[in-house]
Amino acid sequence: MDEPNGTVIVIEDDAHISDLVAAYLRRDGFRVLQRPDGLAGVDSALAEPTRLVIVDVGLPGEIDGFEVCRRLRREGAVPIIMLTARDDEIDRVLGLELGADDYVTKPFSARELVARVHAILRRSEAAPVGTPTVLTLGDLEIDMGRREVRTPAGTIPLANREFDLLAFLVANKGLALSRQQLLNGVWATAGTATSGPSTSTCASCARSSAPRFPHHRVGRRLPARLRCAPASRSPSSQWWPPPCWSPPSAASFSSAERP
Repeated sequence: MDEPNGTVIVIEDDAHISDLVAAYLRRDGFRVLQRPDGLAGVDSALAEPTRLVIVDVGLPGEIDGFEVCRRLRREGAVPIIMLTARDDEIDRVLGLELGADDYVTKPFSARELVARVHAILRRSEAAPVGTPTVLTLGDLEIDMGRREVRTPAGTIPLANREFDLLAFLVANKGLALSRQQLLNGVWATAGTATSGPSTSTCASCARSSAPRFPHHRVGRRLPARLRCAPASRSPSSQWWPPPCWSPPSAASFSSAERP
């Protein structure tokens, strides 16, 4: 059978869920390797040319899904989707901070899961149409084609979602972006403000990458008196100042806020 879309590894101890997900993936042209525990899944992911890993958080055995994610992220940037029976926000935040690209709560639609697989692969393997090949911020270079972040000290490893977030912030540098603009630009989630990941999930993704760029002023929070941008503003629009803004005096800044 022709399997043009490459290999996806499903690490899931529930045979019914694993078989269902594998059947939908194979129908879409993927080669699927099913592994019932974390150690076998990590070994396969490191030994095989793998395009994406789907891993259950609550795996039996020596390592759970979080540790699988941690080990895979330490070795490379293979996209990871985490499955869980728990809907606690702390679990979603932890998974994303460890480098997962998406988080799906059981029960879920296998059709939707496969759609998420395709969406993540599109984002992780192709530069967005119409964007520069390389974005720059000071001595920081973001290579959209290679999906690499480079500084004079070397390449900085980032999870796919962290890369997307950094690229979106740098592409819109100088602008104060709303939560919905981040959802639309990074998570590709349009619609109401309640759709997509939570505010704390967005923030945790930003916090996990910000320490790696201490001198580039990436993701700095505006003082409260300046956070008054209209919600309808498009990230691509150029405007300044906002209607409610007036230049603050130097004395009004604390030492931590001064340039």
